[in-house]
Amino acid sequence: MGSDEPEQATTEELVVRPGGPGDVAVVLGLLDGATRWLVARGRVDQWGSAPHSDNPRRIAQVRRWAADGELYVAELANTAASVPVGALVVGGAVPHVPPATEPELYVNLLVTDRAYAGRRIGARLLAYAERLARERGLDLLRVDCYAGGDGALIRYYESQGFTATAPFTVQLTDRRWPGQLLERRLG
Repeated sequence: MGSDEPEQATTEELVVRPGGPGDVAVVLGLLDGATRWLVARGRVDQWGSAPHSDNPRRIAQVRRWAADGELYVAELANTAASVPVGALVVGGAVPHVPPATEPELYVNLLVTDRAYAGRRIGARLLAYAERLARERGLDLLRVDCYAGGDGALIRYYESQGFTATAPFTVQLTDRRWPGQLLERRLG
């Protein structure tokens, strides 16, 4: 999840480690916190208002990410105890976006703890995703995001070096969800 607040420079060391089944509750907690933050700002159209930790479909999705080795957890290294401050999931593209015309790494989830806003955690996780793509010999990193509201999330990803490519719409049970596909060339 991006932010509409400017991110400030930081010297804190962010440790990104592979996540696993033991991190499912951590990721669900980060998602719940981000949802509370969105709801407090009247932005319920992005993820709704219900906790992700109560949603069987979302729980199964996070478990799958953790089991498939697609999950990475970010922790600040200079805190007294290891405190998870963000999560990243990379892998193949989701079915509701146009397929890539070349091999890619797709950011399926980026979420940060809003209590640590301004520490560039999202930007640093995206840099980690870029590193993973380069290590795999890939020149394309893609992500999608919510395209409604004031467009702040699209602007966030553009500020991180992504270019908006294709808008799309997902039909949910109660509404249509506007999305935007973005890409960053690494070559």
